[in-house]
Amino acid sequence: MGAWDVGRAATVLLDCADTATERGPVTAEWPELDLATAYAVQDEALARRLARGERVVGIKLGLTSRAKQRRMGIDTPLTAWLTDAMVLPAGEPVILSRFIHPRVEPEIVFVLGERLAGPGVTAARALTAVRSIYGGAEIIDSRYTDFKFTLPDVVADNASSGAYVTGPVALPPEALDLSTEAVLVEVDGMVADSATGAAVQGHPAEALALAANDLGRRGLALEPGWVVLTGGMTDAQPLAPGATVSLHFTSLGSVAVGGA
Repeated sequence: MGAWDVGRAATVLLDCADTATERGPVTAEWPELDLATAYAVQDEALARRLARGERVVGIKLGLTSRAKQRRMGIDTPLTAWLTDAMVLPAGEPVILSRFIHPRVEPEIVFVLGERLAGPGVTAARALTAVRSIYGGAEIIDSRYTDFKFTLPDVVADNASSGAYVTGPVALPPEALDLSTEAVLVEVDGMVADSATGAAVQGHPAEALALAANDLGRRGLALEPGWVVLTGGMTDAQPLAPGATVSLHFTSLGSVAVGGA
């Protein structure tokens, strides 16, 4: 295929996503891939998704936990794109053949009521731009074997995007305390994990602000109506055939994801 560049990396990773085929990290073959170039790969892949008829519906954040950030040597979450092809209708099973090694994680989900543009966005300002809040589940799926990658690799791979589903309850920001909003994670009825919104940057609005500021540095903004997945509240649970991962939120209802 010739030398590595943004176009080749976008082609390779999109092909892996489309065919549910895993591969080794891009950086093993293209060690010069840095974070800025990785975002260019992500944006090129998005342009190709749009060209084939998908549309942007929002963004997702990755590495919103401070422990994960320290482990990866960064001080801000990763941002990645959500398109309408990633929406999983509530109640529908996850067709596992679409994915390589899907995992489910609970999310606090924001829907924006107004444009939010950095730099200089605070958590308090970010929350004023939110129209409604949902509990949700993200199905993450890395194109890399065994979920092993460097920071530029995961950014280029759209932060392990897969699919997502939102729960049945929508509340305005003033109706709940996001730092104490809890989730209980069950796998086939057995408790597997739990957390509160404080696991996401101390408060999910902090993650939203950091996303707006990160996009602002790239000349981009969060737009009205966009969905924002603020990052996994707990570790992700593998989704096996016939298994069900259920997420029970304090105020935001329950979301169940089954593998088929």
